[in-house]
Amino acid sequence: PGCHHRGMEEIRRLRPEGLVRSPAFSHVAIVPPGATTIYVGGQNAVDAYGSLVGEGDVAAQSARALANATTALAAAGAGLGDVVQWTVLFVEGVDIAAGYGAIASVLASDEPALVTAAFVAGLGVAGALVEISAVAAVLR
Repeated sequence: PGCHHRGMEEIRRLRPEGLVRSPAFSHVAIVPPGATTIYVGGQNAVDAYGSLVGEGDVAAQSARALANATTALAAAGAGLGDVVQWTVLFVEGVDIAAGYGAIASVLASDEPALVTAAFVAGLGVAGALVEISAVAAVLR
């Protein structure tokens, strides 16, 4: 995971000297020509019928939203290790440590993806506390 080779080309995730080093995220990703780019739209904690899962529980919602994003990636022939960038939106006031903590171990790797996390006033799904989207790249 993290580095997919095709000849000499690979997706590179960098954590340059002078920038904070974290197992949870990289700072720069370089995707070579020829990679297939996959975009996963914002995923909430809903079941296959659109019903909210984990009402009021940001950790449970984060885990389900990430599981939904993983399902979407799989449909495009990609996995967690192919993700270049995650965007994680939390509703203002939730415990970000609980929400991010529920997914951090899944996102961590030797070459973690880039992560943007933000607080927002609200989300499109009533009761949703978190939304997760992704950009992935696969060398075929």
